[in-house]
Amino acid sequence: MLGILAQQGQITAPQIEYDAILPVLIVLGAACVSVLFEAFLPRHMRWPSQVLLSLTGLAAAGVALAVYVSGSPVKGLTTLSGAVSVDKPALFLWGTLLALALPAILLIADRSVEPGGAFVAQAAIRPGTVQDRAQVGSTGMQTEVFPLALFALGGMMTFCAANDLLTMFIALEVLSLPLYLMCGLARRRRLLSQEAAVKYFLLGAFSSAFFLYGLALLYGYAGSVKLADIAGAAAGSDRSDMLLFAGMGLLVVGLLFKGSVGPFHTWTPDVYQGAPTPVTGFMAACTKVAAFGGILRVLTVGFESTSWEWRGVLWAVAIISMAIGAVLGLTQTDVKRMIAYSSIAHAGFLLVGTLAMTDQGLSGTLFYLLAYGFTTLAAFGVVSLVRDAKGEATHLSAWAGLAKRSPVLAGVFTFLLLALAGIPLTSGFVGKFVVFSAALRDGMAPLVVVALVFSAVAAFFYLRVVVLMYFSKPAPDGPTVTVPGAFTTAAITLGVIITLLLGVAPAFALDWAGAGAFAF
Repeated sequence: MLGILAQQGQITAPQIEYDAILPVLIVLGAACVSVLFEAFLPRHMRWPSQVLLSLTGLAAAGVALAVYVSGSPVKGLTTLSGAVSVDKPALFLWGTLLALALPAILLIADRSVEPGGAFVAQAAIRPGTVQDRAQVGSTGMQTEVFPLALFALGGMMTFCAANDLLTMFIALEVLSLPLYLMCGLARRRRLLSQEAAVKYFLLGAFSSAFFLYGLALLYGYAGSVKLADIAGAAAGSDRSDMLLFAGMGLLVVGLLFKGSVGPFHTWTPDVYQGAPTPVTGFMAACTKVAAFGGILRVLTVGFESTSWEWRGVLWAVAIISMAIGAVLGLTQTDVKRMIAYSSIAHAGFLLVGTLAMTDQGLSGTLFYLLAYGFTTLAAFGVVSLVRDAKGEATHLSAWAGLAKRSPVLAGVFTFLLLALAGIPLTSGFVGKFVVFSAALRDGMAPLVVVALVFSAVAAFFYLRVVVLMYFSKPAPDGPTVTVPGAFTTAAITLGVIITLLLGVAPAFALDWAGAGAFAF
């Protein structure tokens, strides 16, 4: 039947611009090959093969992206029957995700910080079980995490370029399901890790249901799941707006959940604390980039014409997120939970730039995502090095006097905390400056004032850690600082260098972030 319809011209094959989507295809292809490695390679060959494949895949995707960017059209294009939009913001987000994935994979691959590797073979292994050498393999490292990370990365790249809601939902599941599994793979603190995975899965499934129900309502309103068609119906339709705004509200809830925006943040502190620290860094950096890439596209392309009706609600959401992150961050005694609440506050700052709905707001938000991602990844790399007999020592009391034990590590962590606080000569300062400037130009001065207040409040708990490291006496039986291996050293160094470069010479990244608008 399909063949007859095709011969009659009623079915036409979709036009696919393979050169435009090649970076995504390379990442997903590497993920599929990685699965085959797990199935067919001997155990002792898996770790070097998976590391080489992952890094080679990222490099090949980066080269393909660079080649395409050098000759890409200014206005961008849509492909796969309009399901994917390859425009300047999407290309910037793809480059950001690939760049962030490099140090994330290095942290995941490190075998020197955690003897035997940071991961177990099965998320469902009974807590307390000690794996012997035969179980963990001669390399001492389980490698199932590599295909999971690559599939999640491919889903993230597709998510932030999706031009219709159905493609976006499929990409959301592709990026989410591997993360649920990765959260439960911690070798130590098994109960906490498994609890984090279950919480993330249950709340993630709940938010996906919100997204899907909102998608259905918007399809009922516009008769299409394409963002451009929804925008056209919203601008000139005689249908009731109840379906439009109910669908948008449910859709945005699902997106805000992925971005750790308060009050849809409840999974964030527990998952950040319980997941293996390399996975936490990967989630904190890359997932936020993908989530806000999707939020920017949906609000700008699909709902800009009705912004006067929903903008006030998202003003309130941004304020709530900043308040939750800044105030509750003050009460935390665990470093990973503190950074989790920091991410909630930063999500509020990012939402300020998103709501500007201007070219300056778009470029500022994209730059902020790049800057925040590298700083956060490096910070979690540092956290993984402070250890005691039970593993990572994440309680703040363990960090007392750390500068006397390891002045270099304390200095690096201080610099990263100052960047998160937005101190000048760091990428955090430039990110906040461009986001708040765009909001001011768009008439959101009251929201910017609130953001500045909560930014000052959040700076207190960063400085509290600095004071603790430099002006407190170390406990005699306190934790030790593990000498990082080459992979962890490279990941932290890359994060610190880029945090510094984006703080003192941000022009190139800002120009690239502001190179174009969304195509649809």
